[in-house]
Amino acid sequence: MPLILGFALLSGCGKKGALVPPEALAPAPVSDLAIAQKGARFEVTWSAPSREEGGAPLRDLAGFLLFRRTLLPPAEDCEECPGAYSQLARIDLDFPQGVRRIGNRLLVDDYTPKKGKSYQYKVRAFTTGGARSRDSNLARRAAVTPPLPPVVEALSSATGVVLAFVAPPPEEGSLIGYNIYRSRLSASAEATADTSSSAKATADTSSSAEATADLTLSPLNAAPVTGTTYEDKEILVGERYSYTVTSLAAVNGETVQSAPSNPAEGGILERD
Repeated sequence: MPLILGFALLSGCGKKGALVPPEALAPAPVSDLAIAQKGARFEVTWSAPSREEGGAPLRDLAGFLLFRRTLLPPAEDCEECPGAYSQLARIDLDFPQGVRRIGNRLLVDDYTPKKGKSYQYKVRAFTTGGARSRDSNLARRAAVTPPLPPVVEALSSATGVVLAFVAPPPEEGSLIGYNIYRSRLSASAEATADTSSSAKATADTSSSAEATADLTLSPLNAAPVTGTTYEDKEILVGERYSYTVTSLAAVNGETVQSAPSNPAEGGILERD
């Protein structure tokens, strides 16, 4: 009888699947970390991973840890030394603060870079269970003097809005052109209330008015505008729009964007 029982136990064990190492359950590392200089700030952006390290869908992404280090002269620089990186931000997706999210893209503003210094960033994702991804790709940037923002005027017409703008030559580098940003203004008291709430939320997640340049992440123009006028015809009759313009300069092989210009409003003039 004991022999029969032992055989039954052995046969009941069945064939087990392959063991999954714990690191395979961690989020896949971010691979598109990038930095852009906009005015005096750095805008750090990346996409949230959608899969685990092992390839399975990622279902419990909880947030990110953003790290930064200051680059030293080559003879002194040591990326692997203890304390080389400091944590710049912790982002909890359930209670996001100090971060903007547009679709799957996350944007964090760093207002502390100093002109003449170079910085390197990396980010790690973490899950609700505490599993952390490997380091992302490394992104580095040197802080330079940004171009000054343009001064903008808007002229409404029967076909659209014509913008005229002018900016002084950049202190560093050479002028590339301009980016045009547009947002639609509220047309009713209800919309005004919604906009006020949105503006408050924006103010809560940023310590500077510069962030308003990114109310629309992408400019209207596909390529930098090289002239000093721009006509926007892709607007609706009866609506009012606010425009801002930024200058773009090439500095040491990098594109640097100015802070946003003054806002200028306009819309299509309706015929009587």
